[in-house]
Amino acid sequence: MGVEGQDKAKVLEAGASAVSGQLGKTVQRLRKTYNLSLSELSEQSGVAKSIISQIERNETNPTLATIWRLAQALDVTIDRVLQAAEDEPFVEKTSKGDTPILVSEDGRCRLAIIGWIKTVDWLQWYDFQAEPGGTLDSEAHQRGSIECLSVIEGELDVEVAGAFERARAGETLRYRCDRPHTIRNRSETSARATMVCILKAAVME
Repeated sequence: MGVEGQDKAKVLEAGASAVSGQLGKTVQRLRKTYNLSLSELSEQSGVAKSIISQIERNETNPTLATIWRLAQALDVTIDRVLQAAEDEPFVEKTSKGDTPILVSEDGRCRLAIIGWIKTVDWLQWYDFQAEPGGTLDSEAHQRGSIECLSVIEGELDVEVAGAFERARAGETLRYRCDRPHTIRNRSETSARATMVCILKAAVME
């Protein structure tokens, strides 16, 4: 299916929020490492104390100019401010309520976007659920794209360019998705699968 249009905007918005949250944690960590108060960091950076406080609490999305001023005051690069500390373990958690959901036109298929925002342009993955009779029609993705559908529960049919194939629980279908393709649940029970879309940028020639 891929993330396009308004759906991609929702994903990017969620990603921006995640980046903003990491920024706040890093600014606070560096400020405390240098034993700086909010007032002292404000004085050295030229960024209002209230703004720094909001950044640390993830209550605002600062401009690039603000991030640059904070980076200069903390004597680090902008990249460093936007990254987690190298010596910290990488553990990122997304709650169920923060996971974007896409719904098919017939309202019977739901895709929870569980992929990482940083890979959305070349790798996308979803938790796919289809009620009985549910159909998900997707337009062609960029040339060379491959989709992998691993069925966890029930069974699903895939149609690509006139070719049909069915997968049951424990089976995986891989197919070119750079042409219109359809996933259907023809059974009388619900189906669930993991869907991974590998776009052209990640396909090795």
